Amino acid sequence: MPFIQTVEYQTDRPAEVRALIEEWSQEHPSPGPARLTLAEDRDQPGHIMVVAEFDSYEQAMQHSAQPETGAYAERMRRLAKGEPRYLNLEVAHRET
Repeated sequence: MPFIQTVEYQTDRPAEVRALIEEWSQEHPSPGPARLTLAEDRDQPGHIMVVAEFDSYEQAMQHSAQPETGAYAERMRRLAKGEPRYLNLEVAHRET
């Protein structure tokens, strides 16, 4: 069953966040997310949401356990104002 992880936070350095996401998209360890999305809130400048979609919970946990993933998360956290909010979501329904 598909699984989604989200990270939500505020930043006053959105250009650096975008650059880090682009770098990660090129270099992330495999197996990585099937899809990685960076979304920026139009109504709240600096409000960022990263959405990582995986094929399964197990794949997401394997990916999260890799040292490269932890190092990347720490780099992202340093760009945040305050602590990020993480969610781990089971996909209950999806329409295509």
